Amino acid sequence: MERIGVLFVCTGNICRSPTAQGVFEQLLREQGLARHFLVDSAGVSGSHAGQAPDPRTQQAAKARGIDLSKQRARKIKLDDFRQFDYLIAMDEGHHEQLLSMRPEDDEVRATLHRLLEFAPALALTDVPDPYYGPLNGFQRVFDIVDAGCRGLLLELKQRHRL
Repeated sequence: MERIGVLFVCTGNICRSPTAQGVFEQLLREQGLARHFLVDSAGVSGSHAGQAPDPRTQQAAKARGIDLSKQRARKIKLDDFRQFDYLIAMDEGHHEQLLSMRPEDDEVRATLHRLLEFAPALALTDVPDPYYGPLNGFQRVFDIVDAGCRGLLLELKQRHRL
């Protein structure tokens, strides 16, 4: 079975999308599903390429038992639309940017979604950007992302009969 590719996307790939990657990978490990998935994260901007996630992001994740220290930011590339099955945007702006970047060829396999489509109980459409705020904003984002990732995994388990 070919692995299911999931790419989480935010602005600079140092806050929200690394959190989503870490949370989703942890959920996969807990449920014994990691071998079925290829998971990564990227940013629509390359301004932080090569950098580790923001220290506040890492701190919020570490408090929940998730280590993000090995992740490095990267900019999304056109090949991601061919390599991944699901591109998961953190907010509507990222979703719009992904739609405008999407190549028009037969090798594109990615479907585009916003993370919070999978957490309707939150009554939010966008994962807020915590970058310019205090630490508790990163903790709140972790909780929001966790809910979205749990809903996403439930959907993908049903869709792919896992």
